[in-house]
Formats: sequence, C-alpha cells, structure tokens
Amino acid sequence: MVQRNRTIVNGHSIDNAAVRSLRVTVAALGLTLASLPSFAQQTAQPSGNQPRPTETGPSSGTQSSTMAGAQQQLYTASGQSGAQVSSDSFKGSIVEGKSTGTVIDLSFDDAIQRGLRNNLGIILQSSSQKNASGQRLEELQALLPTVTGAASINVQQVNLAAYGLKFPGFNPIVGPFQVVDFRAYLTQNLLNISALQNYLAAKHNFNAAKLTAEDARDLVVLTVGNSYLLCVADDARVEAVTAELATSKVTLDQAVAAHEAGTSPKLDVLRAQVDYQNEQQTLIATKNQLAKDKLALARAIGLPLDQEFHLTDHTPYTAFNDIDPNVSVEQALKTRKDLAASGEQVKAASAQKTSAWAYQLPVASFTGDFGDLGQTPGNSHSSYTATGQITVPILQIAKTKGQNEVAAANLEQAKARLSDQAQQVNQDVRDSILDIQAAAKLVEATRSNVELANEALSEAQQRFKAGVSDNLPVSQAQSQTEQANDQYISALYQHNIAKLSLARALGAAQTNYKDYLGGK
Repeated sequence: MVQRNRTIVNGHSIDNAAVRSLRVTVAALGLTLASLPSFAQQTAQPSGNQPRPTETGPSSGTQSSTMAGAQQQLYTASGQSGAQVSSDSFKGSIVEGKSTGTVIDLSFDDAIQRGLRNNLGIILQSSSQKNASGQRLEELQALLPTVTGAASINVQQVNLAAYGLKFPGFNPIVGPFQVVDFRAYLTQNLLNISALQNYLAAKHNFNAAKLTAEDARDLVVLTVGNSYLLCVADDARVEAVTAELATSKVTLDQAVAAHEAGTSPKLDVLRAQVDYQNEQQTLIATKNQLAKDKLALARAIGLPLDQEFHLTDHTPYTAFNDIDPNVSVEQALKTRKDLAASGEQVKAASAQKTSAWAYQLPVASFTGDFGDLGQTPGNSHSSYTATGQITVPILQIAKTKGQNEVAAANLEQAKARLSDQAQQVNQDVRDSILDIQAAAKLVEATRSNVELANEALSEAQQRFKAGVSDNLPVSQAQSQTEQANDQYISALYQHNIAKLSLARALGAAQTNYKDYLGGK
C-alpha cells in the first residue's frame, strides 16, 4: 500500500495529496479593502476579488460586508474631518525602518502592533482629529477677549486752502507736524448665543473625530489580522502542495514501473504525468499568491516591501461557544466608538440648529482701547475710548429661515444615521455570531469528510497497486480528497475571521483580539 505524506495545517493533520485549489478558495475568502466605500459615496462598491462560497460552506461575503460597513461608519462618524481619509488608506502605511537584508520573524501580535503604529488610515485619522481640534479652538476665540496692539507715527503737512479755508494774514500751510500713538485694543462679546452654540458644535465634532480615531484602531486590527491569517493559509497551502507534488511523483513512478512491467497501460502513465504537472503549476501559482499576500501585509503594517519575513503564528481551531446575541448587542451599543461618534455628531447638529436660530437674537459686545498719544514719546498723554454696543438684526427674514431649514435638515439626517448605525451594530454582532456558529459546524463536518475521503483514496491506491483496477479511481479519489481538504481549511479560516469580526463588532478588536482568536 502506498503511504501518503501528511502535514500539520492549523494544528490538524492533513493529507498532503488532498489539497489542490486552496489558493483560489482562500484568496477568494480574503477580506480585501478594494470594495470599501468612499466618504463621498457612502455606498459599498463591489470588488473584482469578491469572496466566493465553497461547495459545502457559506460565503464569507458577510465578512467582507462587515469590513465595508465598518469603514463606511468610520467616514460617516468622522464628519467633515473624516472626508480626508479615503477607503484605500487602510491598505497603506508609512514605512518604518529599512530592510535588514535577513529574514525576520513576524508574529500575529507584532503585525498588529506595527499596523497600529504605521497604518496610513490611523495616521490620516489622527490628522483629522487635530484638524477638528483646531476648528474647536477657532470657535472658542469668539467667546474670549481679543486684545491687539498697534504703534504708529503720523507726520503731516496740511494745505488749508485746498479745503477752501483762507484767512487773511494767515499762512494756509500748516505743519509739518507728527503724532505718535501707542495703543492696545480690546474686543469682548458679552452676549452672543450663536457664537456659543457654534463652539459647542465644534466641540462635539472634535469629540466625534477623537472617537473615530479610536475606532480606526479596531479597523486596523481587523484589516491586518485578516491579511496575516490569509498569509498563514497561503503558507500552509505551499507546504501542502509541495508535499502533494512529491506524492504525485511517487504515483507517477509507480505507474511507469507498472507499465514497463506490462501490468499497466500507457494511459495510466499519461494520467499520472498530467496530475504531476498540474501539481507543479499549482505550486508556482501558490507561491506567487503567497508572495503577493505578504506584500499586501507588509504594506498595511509599514514593513519595507523588500523585507523578507517568516510567519511565526499559525492560529489553530478553538471553539467559541455560549455566545448570547442579546447580551453581545447590548455590550456593542455601549462600547462601539463609531456609534458614540455618531451620537456626538447628533449633538453637534443640534447645537448648529440652535446657532442658526440664535442669529436673530441681539448681540452685546464691548470694545475699548487705551494708549499714549502725543507729538513725541516724551511729549504725550494717555488716551482711551470705551464702547458698549448691542446689535439687533431687523430685517433678514430669508437668511434666518434658510439657515434654520438647513440646520434642521442636517439634524434630521444625523439622527437618522445614528438610528441606522445602531441597527448596523446590532446586525454586525448577530452576523458575526452566525458566522462563528456556521463555521464551527463546517469545521466538524469537513473534518469528517476529510477522513472519509482519505479512506477512499487509500482503498483506490491499494486496488491499483494490486492490479485490480487502473489508476483512474486513484486520480478521482485524490481530487475528492483535495476538495475535502480545501473545504476544511476554508472552514478554519472562516471561523478565525468570524471571531475577529465579532471582536470588531463588539468594539474590542484592539484590546481583546487574542481572547477571541484563542477562544473565550
């Protein structure tokens, strides 16, 4: 009986002869950011690399839509400052350091920490937060005293005759003379409801930008975590195909030996040669896919693209049981930073609506100046003025009504987005829980399917070796076993991604991703 080589994938023994198309399956399951919406569009555009379902497993399109929805919420909650962050930003980074020229070890935790330091999405969102802080300070100035200083020297010579002033015996040319003035000016709004509400709106916008920046860290964990797990699957695929290539070579040698002994037809040799060459092609494509996915991971975490690295973590299957959807939703509604940011946006819109209404109210202000005035600094005297003023709008009905309508519409939109986002959070949590449960069942089902397929393959190999049949059943059994292993590895991948997505849905991806990937 021909012995089949085996390898360990994600903590489980897998028949190396049974894996052929994992690259296509896992690459399709990869949660790319190419389909994420822009802030201006606020709609998810489908990507050409959209996840596809396996024959026995659910599509991971739900996971992709989870990431797309999370990105869209980030931009919506950011308000005006969020427009500076594009959907592609989370795929990029600022490069940290230079290539060492050697192969470095990269753990899952190390990749996450690098992403949190260098990911472009976080950096741009931090800049948006600073921008919102600057706008808040600008609005605050309208409520604070404004003091300015000035110094001037004025030299004049006046022709009185040019103004029609002529006095007999009096020289119409006056001067030259100079006036020196050193003065400080003070302006203070004593009562300005509109300016106060504008400041409160800017303050809420700043809080929203700060919460959005915190939420962006969860998105980085989800993005980098997915890229790392995808590379892990690719790496396992390379090992499996390499072992499968060796097994195909053994099968080919057996077919050649049987044909030379006159116990097997040429067709068996040709069939074995086709299988062997197919494995060679698959190995080339799989290595290429692994290299490309590593480049995508490096770009997301700030590694130089010419830096070689070795993945040290291979996340095993760990059950995640006893999840109460209702309790999880309640937790998410309290902890999701993007939801809290949308709440701040509602408060900002409410303050802006009050500000628009307050434009019709009187504004009380004070202005004053104090200085030293004279012909020269040594021949001068202090002088000052003080003015209290109340400005009352009299006739600007259209402007006031228009501002109120615009502000009311913005408030209504903000409330609608908040309500919808709460529902989206609810759906994110429940989708992730359903995906975890389905993927867990798939792991068990596909694991059993692998065992049955391996048994069928072993039986076909024994029959071919004994000369009872040709190697067509062997080739068919090998294809079935490969498909079974593809589904099993895909189920493992889906299960880990679903757990990571649940951590993001609960707003705990940054702080507790290890607990979710390792089980809870």
